[in-house]
Amino acid sequence: MHYVIHCLDHAGAVQKRLEHYEAHKAYLGAAKMKTVISGPLLADDEETMIGSCFVVEAGSLAEVEAFNKADPFYKAGLWATISIRPFNKRVDNRS
Repeated sequence: MHYVIHCLDHAGAVQKRLEHYEAHKAYLGAAKMKTVISGPLLADDEETMIGSCFVVEAGSLAEVEAFNKADPFYKAGLWATISIRPFNKRVDNRS
């Protein structure tokens, strides 16, 4: 099953995000969870990072929640809101 993890940072948290960015990237790179796609959410200026979005593949919601709670961004208290929802991918026209 695919899951979408949508996280919004606390206001004015760009510096905190940058302080934990390398640890976050290392965590994602070493994780056993299959990440389909991930990246930062941007403000309307299309440059300022204000959150994170992931589509992951996992066997259960509990797995995804544990994966998210182990993320250095989560541990640093970067995210003000976190939403994790099952996702039914119907269209993928990249090929």
